[in-house]
This record gives sequence, structure tokens and C-alpha cells, in this order.
Amino acid sequence: MRIMLACAAGMSTSMLVAKMQEASKAVGRDDTIWAVEQGQIEAELGNFDVLLLGPQVRHIKRKVDKIVNGAVPVDIIDPVAYGRVDGAKVLEQADRLVQG
Repeated sequence: MRIMLACAAGMSTSMLVAKMQEASKAVGRDDTIWAVEQGQIEAELGNFDVLLLGPQVRHIKRKVDKIVNGAVPVDIIDPVAYGRVDGAKVLEQADRLVQG
């Protein structure tokens, strides 16, 4: 699965990305997970299966929903999992979104 995270500067989610990659490998998966700055979302369209927004940019969700136009699921990363840098929980959130 291709999981893209977006935040204010593309850097605050880097630790979470690393933890998600560890969680993915721990269960024998080879997911592609990366983070971008919120302004890069449109340029990345077609490159991801699910988009998770950092809690600090939750205010852009409606705008992002319009950009993505239903092509992939979009959600706000669970703030508790984000704060705890719980890669496994955020990976589960991405799985739930993709499975519908």
C-alpha cells in the first residue's frame, strides 16, 4: 500500500513515517510510506492509495477532499496516535480507510 502523510512542513511527520515503516516490516509488509508538505498534495495525486493529514492541518481537510475528489480515502491522523508517534496505530488507521 502507498500511504502518504501531509503536514504543515512535511517534517513533523518524519518520525511517525519511520515508526509506520517499522510496523509495516514487523508484520511482513512492504508498504511505501512518506510525508509531504500540505502544498504538495495535488502534485502527488495518483501516487498514493490513502492520504492521512497531520492533526495540525485538520483545517484543510475539506479543501483536500475536493482536490482528491473521492479517488482515495482521506482522514486526519488520530491525534493520540500522532502524539505518541504510534506507527502501528496509524498504519491500522490507513488499513481501515482503504478497506472501507
